[in-house]
Formats: sequence, structure tokens, C-alpha cells
Amino acid sequence: MTQIDPLAIRQGDRRALSRALTLVENNHPGSREIQAALFPHSGKAHLIGITGAPGTGKSTLVNQLAKAFRQQEDQKIAPKVAIIAVDPTSPFSGGALLGDRIRMHDLAGDKGIFIRSMASRGALGGLAHSTAAFVTVLDGAGFDLILIETVGAGQAEVDIARLAHTVVVVEAPGLGDDIQAIKAGILEIADILVVNKSDRPEAENTARALQAMLDMAHGGGSLSSAGKHMLRGNAGTKTIDNQPEHHWKPSIHLVTATNGDGINQLAADIKRHRIYLQETGLWQVKEENRLRRDLDALIKDMLLLQWQQKIDKAWFDAVLSDVIARKRTPIEAAEALI
Repeated sequence: MTQIDPLAIRQGDRRALSRALTLVENNHPGSREIQAALFPHSGKAHLIGITGAPGTGKSTLVNQLAKAFRQQEDQKIAPKVAIIAVDPTSPFSGGALLGDRIRMHDLAGDKGIFIRSMASRGALGGLAHSTAAFVTVLDGAGFDLILIETVGAGQAEVDIARLAHTVVVVEAPGLGDDIQAIKAGILEIADILVVNKSDRPEAENTARALQAMLDMAHGGGSLSSAGKHMLRGNAGTKTIDNQPEHHWKPSIHLVTATNGDGINQLAADIKRHRIYLQETGLWQVKEENRLRRDLDALIKDMLLLQWQQKIDKAWFDAVLSDVIARKRTPIEAAEALI
């Protein structure tokens, strides 16, 4: 493959950008040089995660949000918007339909919007393994906003909270809303909650159920997603002492993405959340924690690869046979192999 010039990517060469992302997704050795060249220019984009259960209309919502961000009246220059749409992978072929690009076809004429679909390739948590690397390339390429639409795995889809600055959780009426709202795993990662398809008669009930759960879980105050939930976890994660009045209180938006109702208000609230993060210092804290997790993940991947390259296959098969015969526990086998 012809060498890709990172400067061309910085100057807006979409073909070079597409080829670079392909190298990254395939873990091609040449992608390292591209990431190294673009990384010093990253750290400026607002990363916005869009997540929620399948069927809530995430792709249509992303489509409308991208247009709204480009057309907001209070800005002198329209921001450049990138969209990463993660699609589920077939367990048989390993491929993906990448149907999100079909739903976003009306964005194709805007040169300020770049859309890239990617297959999850079996990764859990709603994201693909190379999503973080995609973000680095797009951020370094000069995009101001990066919308990341996750697979739609429901309650387990919380990895986006570790990557994005702002997490938008999308619900929809008629999908078992009262029970879905109780699922703290998906609820607590929300900085902003959206009830899509609000033209349906059950939409108000869905919004009330979500509000009741927020009030019950947090005493009517803020959800921990903007501060605490992003700052706890692995040892060494950096924290920040926020005053109670600085806690972010998640809002609930009723929107109908198919016709654009409520989209401008939602876009304005996302912008408000960015200002909040920057004013409280949480932006930098989230960036540091995100990079720490990226480094941890890369170290684990590299150590596993080195181990696989060095391990004696006959010894591995012998230990595995012991496990199958119930002569060793998996823990004992792992300790012996390591």
C-alpha cells in the first residue's frame, strides 16, 4: 500500500484519511507511524457517545445531531464533525452490514462531515477494539466533534463511558421502558438522557419513569456520570474533588429524530456539557483517565502477543489436556503457563 502522508490528512484529504483508518482497523504496521504523527495534534475534539438498546433510533439521532451541530446559529464557523458508527459483526462470516451509512446517506453532500462505519469484530461493551485508535486519528485530523455510535448492546454497553466526554443514552417508548430504566449499568453512564420517538403516546410515561429513577438513585440531584463514575475503577485512576453545586444534573430530552423535533435543544445541551467539563476541570481528568486506560489495554495486548509467540505449543496442549481431564483448575493452568 502506498505510504500515507499525515500532513495530507491534516489538510483534509478524505481519501488519505479513509486509507489511514483502514490501516488502523486492520492493525497494519504502517498505522503506527500515522498515529504517531497525528497524536500531538489530538486532545481537542469533543467526544460524544451515543448509546442505548437496539431499536431506539440511534443512527437517525446521530444523523440529525450532525446536521444540527453544523448549522447552529451561534457559531461563526461550522465545526467539522466525524461520525464513528460501530456495527455488530456476524459470528459466522466476521463481516458487518454497516447499515448506519445507509441511514446517514443525506449527510454525504456535506464536506464538513466524515462518516466511518466499523465492525465490532466480536468486541463486547458496544465498541470495537480499534475505536480508540480511530478517535486519535480523527482528532488529530482536526475534527471538532466526534460522534461515536455504539452497537446497541443494552445494559452491558458501558465502555463508551470510558471513551467519550459526553454520553447520550437513548431510550424509546414501548421497549419495556420501566424495567430498562431500572438497569443502573446503562442509566448511570448517562450525562444526557434522550427519549426518542416522542410522537408516540407512551413517550411521556417513559420520560417520567426515567426521571423517577434518577430521583430515586440520586436524591433528585446529579448522576455520577459526569464526575464520579468516570473517575473510579482501576487502581491509579485520577479523581477530582467536586463541590456539590458543580455536579452535573442529567437532563431528559423528548425528541423525534425522524423529523428533527427537539434536536436543536439536545445539541445545545451537549455543548453546555462541554463547557461544564472545561470549567470544572473534568475535561482534563477524563482525558488523562482515557489515555491511562488506552495504555493499560495496549500493554495487555502486547504482553499477550509476546506470550503467545514464546509459549511452547506442546506444553500448552499438555496443560490444556489436564484442564479438560479436570486434573488442574483453569487458575492453576494459567499460573503454570505464565
